[in-house]
Amino acid sequence: MIAVLAAGLAAGLSIEAATQLSNLAAGIVVRKLGTATTTVDELRQAVHEHQVTHRGVVAEEELLARLVAARAQGERIVFTNGCFDILHAGHVAYLEQASRLGDRLVVAVNTDASVRRLKGPDRPVNRLPNRMAVLAALACVDWVVPFGEATPERLICRLRPDFLVKGGDNDPQQIPGGRCVRDAGGEVLVLDYVEGCSTTSLIRAIREDRAK
Repeated sequence: MIAVLAAGLAAGLSIEAATQLSNLAAGIVVRKLGTATTTVDELRQAVHEHQVTHRGVVAEEELLARLVAARAQGERIVFTNGCFDILHAGHVAYLEQASRLGDRLVVAVNTDASVRRLKGPDRPVNRLPNRMAVLAALACVDWVVPFGEATPERLICRLRPDFLVKGGDNDPQQIPGGRCVRDAGGEVLVLDYVEGCSTTSLIRAIREDRAK
C-alpha cells in the first residue's frame, strides 16, 4: 500500500487518487499467500473492476480519481472549457468534434462569479448548476467540472489531458494550460465554431424582441 501510494504521489496524483489506487493494490496482495506483490496488469484489472461508470457533474477530486481509472484502461482524455451560458448549436457541434479526438471529454465550466468578471454584471443568464446540467446531458460529454479562477490553467495542469481543445481564433501557443499539456506529451488544438452561432447574438436578439 505504501509503495503504490508513494509511486502515485510521485507520478503527480492527488493524495485522494493515490490513496484509492494504493487501497486497490493492498486488496490484491492480501488475497495472496505469504509475502507477495502486485503487478501492473493486476492493478489495471482491479481499477477496471472498481471503476464507477458515472458520468455527469463531478467535483475536482472525484474527477481526478475517475481519470486514473480511465487511463488505466488506455483511454485518452480530451479537455475543453468555457462559460456555456446559453448552449446553442455551435457549442454542440464543437463539443462533438472535440469528443471524437479521444475517449473521454471533460468540460470545465466557469463559475457565475468568473463569468461576471469576463462578460459583465448582467451575465451569466443561466446559473452554474443549470449550465452544468445541460452540458452533462449531452451524449458527447463525459464529465463536467466547475472552476472559479480567471483561467483553467491550474486545473489543466492537474488533469494533464491528452488533448486540450479551444474554439474560435485562439492562438494555440497562448492557450492557458497549453504548456503543461505539451510538456506531458499531449496536444493543444483549436477547432472552428459554427458560423452565425453565439450566445451574445442570442441575448441581443432576445432583448431586441422584448423592446418591440
